[in-house]
Amino acid sequence: MPTYEYLCEECGYRFEKFQNMSEEPVKVCPRCGQKVRRLIEGGAGFIFKGSGFYATDYKNSNFPARTCCGRSERCDRPPCSDDGVCKR
Repeated sequence: MPTYEYLCEECGYRFEKFQNMSEEPVKVCPRCGQKVRRLIEGGAGFIFKGSGFYATDYKNSNFPARTCCGRSERCDRPPCSDDGVCKR
């Protein structure tokens, strides 16, 4: 379900509404009760807001590093190389 953004034409209140594509658009401002219009945005399938979207954000310092084949220690033969990059 997408998140739609709305703007009140009277008071300028801008808000988002998480709703089905089949639902009727919001027509009334929740703050002042006047007419709102749905804003057309860039068309992204989803929006990342806030932190927590990087590999380092949740990495535990006690968590062992993994090699290209998923083992915690480097393989003694290919596909792992000295730098842990798969040679396949």
